[in-house]
Amino acid sequence: MYVVVCFDNSYYCGITTNLERRLKQHNGEIKGGAKYTRSRRPCRYVYTKKAMNRSIASKEEYKFKKLSRKKKEEYINLG
Repeated sequence: MYVVVCFDNSYYCGITTNLERRLKQHNGEIKGGAKYTRSRRPCRYVYTKKAMNRSIASKEEYKFKKLSRKKKEEYINLG
């Protein structure tokens, strides 16, 4: 699971098996990336967490996305 902060100071959370490639996709260096981040470039990682498998990573992502902005910031800072 990873969290990027975008140019507009918003957070985007996702999961990937290749952090380097995924950030390049979000920043438009290679094809792919999320529609959300296209208009909010550049993005940079503020948090990453390795999970044992995709299922666990998806559950962590889901939990993070449900948090308020304040709770997301606490999660990132305590991570």
